[in-house]
Amino acid sequence: MVMSSALTGLSRYPIVQAPMAGGASRPQLAAAVGAAGGLGFLAAGYKTPAAMYEEIKHLRAQSDVPFGVNLFMPQPATSDPSAVAVYAEQLAGEAAWYETPLGDPDSGNDDAYEAKLAILLDDPVPVVSFTFGCPTRAVCEALARVGTVTVVTVTTVEEALAAHAAGADAVCVQGIEAGGHQGTHRDDPHAQGMGAGLGLLALIELVRDAVPLPLIAAGGLMRGTQIAAVLAAGASAAQLGTAFLVCPESGAHELHKRAMTDTTFTRTELTRAFSGRPARGLANRFLREHGPYAPVAYPQVHHLTSGLRKAAAKAGDPQGMALWAGQGHRLAREMPAGHLVEVLVDELEAARAALAARAGLAAPQPRTGAGDVA
Repeated sequence: MVMSSALTGLSRYPIVQAPMAGGASRPQLAAAVGAAGGLGFLAAGYKTPAAMYEEIKHLRAQSDVPFGVNLFMPQPATSDPSAVAVYAEQLAGEAAWYETPLGDPDSGNDDAYEAKLAILLDDPVPVVSFTFGCPTRAVCEALARVGTVTVVTVTTVEEALAAHAAGADAVCVQGIEAGGHQGTHRDDPHAQGMGAGLGLLALIELVRDAVPLPLIAAGGLMRGTQIAAVLAAGASAAQLGTAFLVCPESGAHELHKRAMTDTTFTRTELTRAFSGRPARGLANRFLREHGPYAPVAYPQVHHLTSGLRKAAAKAGDPQGMALWAGQGHRLAREMPAGHLVEVLVDELEAARAALAARAGLAAPQPRTGAGDVA
């Protein structure tokens, strides 16, 4: 039970800990997952290049197993400044309530991509994945030359074809069930509605038919039985985020962790309320009140609301936080990350054994002749 093709040798088990930007995917979590036989990831999104490099050094000091780093692709300047200004006016009441100013929406839209990439080329890591777009062929080839496996997050067949054309080694196929941001390469609400994405199992089959690349399946996966399902569907590995978010090694805020199984939060929704890009989170007050009016403007809205979200967390108010969560969040189990990997593997093996047993029972039995003893 190992990863295949370009992913071979990266981990003992086909379990990937998702790179969750915002603090959850810290070195302690990646190290614990790696030590247990999974593939841990650091999230470089929203960090400075120096902070990203410090986390890499911290992780290397804790563990010598392979790991990955996720980069956000630079975003095109397509947002409407007037729409952002109108949204800022709407958020004025939130700023007054939390006694904090709104952020500057023009704080940058490239997430220091080139500087982070330069560090990863100078001091390579085993895996680099990309979200919110596809790197150029030149970037994929440069990373290949230093021994780095490249993975591109995709949400459609068209995006998977672009990743293949760019020379990516694998794709992370993200279904609509996934928590946090949808990794679409282009946020175009006129081409498809915010909730019009594909479910994971359908997307796996479509992408598998379209490109000859290993697939990492992501979206709402919380149990080993679900991992067995996506592997049976053709994925080489399963990526879990929400499942690891509640682990003690995760850097997620305690209010965020507790909210995963809090009966106050009954559902998840896709929203642009916090960042200007579709992202799935627990439906709280902020999401309900502002989601319908948030413009298509990432990362401008992210910068605008950053201080509000931090102030809400400081005030102990989950109703003002971005509580990113996949559709399976109520299945979250609070346990050490290494133990969670072990439990997931046990569940996966049990699911495979049960499937094999059912297949044996369903196999046609040899027919007996008239003189045979049945």
